[in-house]
Amino acid sequence: MDFGVVLQNNPPAWRTVDLARQAESHGFDYVWTFDSHLLWQEPYVVYSAILAATRKVVVGPMVTNPATRDWTVTASLFATLNEMYGNRTVCGIGRGDSAVRTLNGRPSNLATLRESIHVIRELANDRPVELNGRTVRFPWAKGSRLGVWVAAYGPLALKLTGEVGDGFILQLADPDIAAWTIKVVRDAAEAAGRDPDAIQFCVAAPAYVGDGDSPAARAHMREQCRWFGGMVGNHVADIVSRYGADSTVPKALTDYIKNREGYDYNEHGRAGNSHTTFVPDEIVERFCLLGSPREHVEKLEALRDLGVTQFAAYLQHDNKEETMRLYGERVIPALAETVVATA
Repeated sequence: MDFGVVLQNNPPAWRTVDLARQAESHGFDYVWTFDSHLLWQEPYVVYSAILAATRKVVVGPMVTNPATRDWTVTASLFATLNEMYGNRTVCGIGRGDSAVRTLNGRPSNLATLRESIHVIRELANDRPVELNGRTVRFPWAKGSRLGVWVAAYGPLALKLTGEVGDGFILQLADPDIAAWTIKVVRDAAEAAGRDPDAIQFCVAAPAYVGDGDSPAARAHMREQCRWFGGMVGNHVADIVSRYGADSTVPKALTDYIKNREGYDYNEHGRAGNSHTTFVPDEIVERFCLLGSPREHVEKLEALRDLGVTQFAAYLQHDNKEETMRLYGERVIPALAETVVATA
């Protein structure tokens, strides 16, 4: 299993760069960031600095979208970073949430998402693509390689992911929901004539390492991560609006938003925000990874057994460095393949 961190591009930008450097030092393989240009700083500028300050980590957005950026510009950004730093980028993409809603826009439809994935992937992989009635290509991007991973929750978006995605991003860590989404993606890939085993499966969720046996410490961890249930609730509300409350989507995902009254994007992704009180403790525990290193390892083992190939830890809380350190010392080694010097 690979490991990543998910950071916000809060100023100063060098703080984000330093957290990425620490993540690599502790054994993480990926550094992801939010991509919402009104709420945070421009990620691609920061990616260049992260790549310059590190040696191996792969960087990319969790997630970008087809609406706020021209697709050819997005592809050019990735291809340029690849030329500069040696194919160490990944493109996470979805229909759009905070980046478009803060502009009073709407998420892209699935047809647009599908087309954008094709254009971005072809151009950033040094291949020509048909666009606006002509064939276009980057003449300077020789050797560029980019995987496009799709973030999804609903049945049709999951089907699209299986049909065209190099990877699947599920932004929550509930094993039951993960099992359902992974099956939908794998079935769609097989139906499309693709190899389901070739798809990367990334679960992304807040991870907070602390004293899981202390009620006070446990409560603090939940409050630091409750924002995540509110963020996921935005997507779940869209699913319920589209498919209804009695669709094939697991009630484990949809039931908890019944008391949701709204969302303030000015507090998006912020610990202690004021509009996620509707998220019950049970959801925080199910969607996130909280507690001792042993508890994290146990949940990650369950996810790995379902086919998850990467866990990406959101670090929007007050224990970033310590959580990364304990992952590096206790969690990541426990999930690593055992290799012995002599046998």
